[in-house]
Amino acid sequence: MSIIILGIESSCDDTSAAVIKDGYLLSNVVAGQAVHEAYGGVVPELASRAHQQNIVPVVHEALKRAGVTKEELSAVAFTRGPGLMGSLLVGVSFAKGFARSLGIPMIDVNHLTGHVLAHFIKEENEENTQPDFPFLCLLVSGGNSQIIRVKAYNDMEIIGQTIDDAAGEAIDKCSKVMGLGYPGGPIIDKLARQGNPKAYTFSKPHIPGFDYSFSGLKTSFLYSLRDWMKEDPDFIEHHKVDLAASLEATVVEILMDKLRKAAKEYKIKEIAVAGGVSANNGLRNAFREHAGKYGWKIFIPKFSYTTDNAAMIAITGYFKYLDKNFCSIDAPAYSRTTLS
Repeated sequence: MSIIILGIESSCDDTSAAVIKDGYLLSNVVAGQAVHEAYGGVVPELASRAHQQNIVPVVHEALKRAGVTKEELSAVAFTRGPGLMGSLLVGVSFAKGFARSLGIPMIDVNHLTGHVLAHFIKEENEENTQPDFPFLCLLVSGGNSQIIRVKAYNDMEIIGQTIDDAAGEAIDKCSKVMGLGYPGGPIIDKLARQGNPKAYTFSKPHIPGFDYSFSGLKTSFLYSLRDWMKEDPDFIEHHKVDLAASLEATVVEILMDKLRKAAKEYKIKEIAVAGGVSANNGLRNAFREHAGKYGWKIFIPKFSYTTDNAAMIAITGYFKYLDKNFCSIDAPAYSRTTLS
């Protein structure tokens, strides 16, 4: 009998629902929220209200595209955390009510675990290559920068993480300083493709072990701009492609330096990248270069799996379903946590 999992993701500003059948993706629907652009960042109260409007039609559309009725579902998997509490509560509450009404199990999923396991989503008529255990995963997003040793789907160890700002957060803040709009990551990425990555030099942290720090880079970028703008008030406009390229190159170099050391230390050559920043062109190119130079077997997710999506929640739910790892109706949402 087939195992059919409905996944629900609502940790930030995207409402998403996906259906996976026996490990294969049938549908993945995402509704974004343009309302936050005017504020230069996600407004939690507006996000939770939008989730309330989107959750029912998104789930309905996911089931419709999958050609699956709600009565055929084996379980409902949902993002329990981390994320914005108001946003999470919408998805968690819906999942509980939906599962209870159908009399099927609920599966709670850690959002970060979902990003890592997005590499195991299979699609019909695709090559579907997946990493072998153990592998290293560089998880980089607006809120997280971590190196994770993945020994099994349910056995992950964070061996390095940011001690302050995440890589995506630093890029977004630097973009804001430049007046480039929100979200900053895609804008910087687009500009960087036209610029010289060696035009400017910014400070890099000296943190022991495999941990990251990006607050110093952010400060260095800010102070450098301040000094350059004293001489030329329009400096940013005149040099924005080179600034973007140099900023991106510095972030990528910091990320790859620690990842390289971790791969050597643990003698692992199966290397994956996940999270929103994994859509960055410079980072993807760096992974390909390292694959050729160091003999890594790399795994780069499809663009649709880099941002928040329910497909990664559904595949994690599928693995947990196989182990009958369900959660109770009183399981609360949580805003902060590590991998679990």
